[in-house]
Amino acid sequence: RPLPVFPRHRSAARPRRHRRPSKVLATPPIPAAPPESVPNPPQASRPLVSIPTPHPPFTDSFSNKQFESRGKTRSSMIRFFLLQNRQGKTRLSKWYVPPPSSPTNKDASPEAEKARIESDVHRLVTSRDKKYTNFIEYNNYKLIYRRYAGLFFTIAVDVNDNELSYLETIHLFVELLDSYFSNVCELDIVFNFNKVYSILDEYMLAGEIGETSKREILERVKVLEKVE
Repeated sequence: RPLPVFPRHRSAARPRRHRRPSKVLATPPIPAAPPESVPNPPQASRPLVSIPTPHPPFTDSFSNKQFESRGKTRSSMIRFFLLQNRQGKTRLSKWYVPPPSSPTNKDASPEAEKARIESDVHRLVTSRDKKYTNFIEYNNYKLIYRRYAGLFFTIAVDVNDNELSYLETIHLFVELLDSYFSNVCELDIVFNFNKVYSILDEYMLAGEIGETSKREILERVKVLEKVE
């Protein structure tokens, strides 16, 4: 039986035909390489837990022996701290690194070498004109000093260290003494030298700044006094 024929309208949408991709334009698949041709690089065996190399403990921080054995010293480290008056009397002397041996007298004891260096430092500091800076290069050190009344506070550091920071270090130590003794003078340091050393030890440790808060340092000193 013949099918009925319907008239075509312009508004009727024609069905779309799906065209097959041309064989010429189609990209042929890349054949996979056989497993024998792929090289297998040897994998290095890695430990499950990486164990760090142990470092020798630092046992003698004051003599700096460990750093001298490696051929170098710590940077930003205070070599010694001196407090002297105009007459040349040393009221406070704290050495964090042993003094170097004298090239002229190698048989001199460390105490004699310290006395010689302290005398040289006093001569350089007291005879220096005020128009110059407060920094002096002495041997392998750099001397930073400040004068308060008749007392000279001197710190010896490395040549490449920051001078201005150590000027503030000296000023903070003077403020600590002034806060503890209430308007400190030279006699307070002479008759209470053990307390001055105690304040210095709370402030500096092994040639480095340990604490910069005045309140914390003074509280620790008071606690030590109660224990004593």
